[in-house]
Amino acid sequence: MNTAYFAWAPDLRLIWLSEPLAQHSRNLRGNSSVAVAVYDSRQTWGNPDRGIQLFGSAGEGAADAERLYAGRFPAYRATEQGAYRFYELRPRRLKLFDERALGSGVFVTARVGRDGSIEWERTDVYETDG
Repeated sequence: MNTAYFAWAPDLRLIWLSEPLAQHSRNLRGNSSVAVAVYDSRQTWGNPDRGIQLFGSAGEGAADAERLYAGRFPAYRATEQGAYRFYELRPRRLKLFDERALGSGVFVTARVGRDGSIEWERTDVYETDG
């Protein structure tokens, strides 16, 4: 597991910086299949939550990575990058939950096209006791 600052592209790619010798970077070189969860870490148990899970492949480099990252983080300077490299996740599938909008226990899964288009796949509803 890794916590990272990330930027995103209109086609739903996620971009982040990482040290190539970090365990998660080494893992990507051996297996590019990834899953990430994005959520607001200030959410508290018992209140309506929301987040997204992305499933796809990831690897080093993206032609527009630095522009996207600097656009999200104005304080970023390429001169401070050092040994760090840009990585990108290209999602193929996503799972969304938004308890305020969809209700508790509702998960929407969709396929993601290379252009970032989203096509609904299924909706799962998990009932809770009580």
